[in-house]
Amino acid sequence: MLDEIKAVAFDIDGTLYPQWSLYVRLLPYIIKNLKFYRHYSKVRKIMHRTAPLPDFYEYQARLYAGMTGLSVEESKSLIKKTAYDGLKPYFKKIRPFKDVPETFQKLHEKGYKIALLSDFPPDQKGDIWGIIPYCDLILGSEEVGALKPSKYPFGIMATALNLEPSQILYVGNSIHFDVRGANNAGMKSAVIASKFKRFFSKKVKEADISFSTYRQFLNIML
Repeated sequence: MLDEIKAVAFDIDGTLYPQWSLYVRLLPYIIKNLKFYRHYSKVRKIMHRTAPLPDFYEYQARLYAGMTGLSVEESKSLIKKTAYDGLKPYFKKIRPFKDVPETFQKLHEKGYKIALLSDFPPDQKGDIWGIIPYCDLILGSEEVGALKPSKYPFGIMATALNLEPSQILYVGNSIHFDVRGANNAGMKSAVIASKFKRFFSKKVKEADISFSTYRQFLNIML
């Protein structure tokens, strides 16, 4: 399977860093903005099931406005302030999983194209722990109009990389959003999961590769 792989693409949240480390830091912020997040979580659930849109942010704001009574512009501003810009400072203290930068470096040296595809804006994470220089493409699915598991952002990524979907391995932490989304788009998939989950969860078998550490992932790839 690996012989035909020309590019390795990665999700960010929960894939390149432990998601719990963000949640622990975010808890006071979430509590402070609980009213916002109660509505926003409902909006995102709808957006995950919505067909590709010409203006993702406009439609997202319209959904939020319909739930809260705010205007669309007020909603758009509040979402940007709270869900996007408001989280940026928290990522400055987040550290990636061990061996993530080395993984990107080694894959780059091996000749793979490297991409990032995330449901939240990648620039929200700052310099993304120094891995940006190794990336051929950095893409936010919101920018292209549809969230995972829609196969649309995966297709846009393949086109931008000038590759067939079957030549791309997509790495994520979610079976539903990452593995199934990539598989439905015709890509190979890899999932990072704890040893406990890999041992007990049959769902991990949906991925072509499952691993617990990036050292293990590198050994598989190289």
